[in-house]
Amino acid sequence: MIPLSILDLAPIVEGGTASDSFRNSLDLAQHGERWGYNRFWLAEHHGMPGIASAATSVLMCHVANGTSTIRIGAGGIMLPNHSPLVIAEQFGTLASLFPGRIDLGLGRAPGSDHTTARALRRNLASDADEFPQDVVELMDYFADSPRRQVRAVPGAGLDVPVWILGSSLFGAQLAAALGLPYAFASHFAPQMMLQAIELYRATFRPSAQLDKPYVMLGFNVFAADTDAEAHFRATSMQQAFINLRSGRPTKLKPPVEGYLDLLSPPERSMLDSVLSCSAIGSPATVSAQLKAFIERTGADELMVTSQIFDHAARLRSYEITADIARGS
Repeated sequence: MIPLSILDLAPIVEGGTASDSFRNSLDLAQHGERWGYNRFWLAEHHGMPGIASAATSVLMCHVANGTSTIRIGAGGIMLPNHSPLVIAEQFGTLASLFPGRIDLGLGRAPGSDHTTARALRRNLASDADEFPQDVVELMDYFADSPRRQVRAVPGAGLDVPVWILGSSLFGAQLAAALGLPYAFASHFAPQMMLQAIELYRATFRPSAQLDKPYVMLGFNVFAADTDAEAHFRATSMQQAFINLRSGRPTKLKPPVEGYLDLLSPPERSMLDSVLSCSAIGSPATVSAQLKAFIERTGADELMVTSQIFDHAARLRSYEITADIARGS
């Protein structure tokens, strides 16, 4: 099977704290390393009661320091929230501390609502237009001989692979034009996935970083020893999506028996759409769904996310998925 990686949203569960989340993230990364996962990525979100990874590079350092071989990355840094130079310095620092293990995924969304985005001092009118130029500027800071007079210290001359993240055709076009690997957010925005993959592969231009297209797709997995338990565990994520889309984000809630039966038809339809790139069930069920998804998309790598309330059950889901990948 293709490589599998972990996307950890550093969930803060109901009744829990950010400190609990950070301990669990490190524990998951350590288990993932032993189970053979390729990468462990964290995502920048702001003002979200149930996500603790706002200071993404700081949390990456915590996880990298407690692991030894698994790649640690941002999936991603929302670049319009930051100066490219500051991100180059942060990731230059991480790459100096943990050589050969740091990935930098870049997105252009705010990772928050508009009120929070303004608090981050974003210029919402122009940020999206400036994203391609900011990516090029950031990459130049990592060059052996940067074109700019200002230098990133540390940063210049360091190996920090850059990825473009996206959920539309924009990111696919940019990744292809710059010759960068492309990560599509199909775990929550799958609608344009196949179009984006096709566009990226058709227009890809080789670069110093990458000689051929490389596609990583987000994929939800809720694996348990039985189908019934897996569907029960998945209701925490389902609640999180309904609450978020209703404008009332919360901490990750405990699972609820029969949750889908409580939803209105529009809510159920929304969940079926946004979570269509998911595998839920026993090892045999998840194995069949994983293989079908890989065959349908031709993905080079999957970024697996398992938003499960109980940490032990979340570990079990990732363990089952790793066993499937190994064919055991």
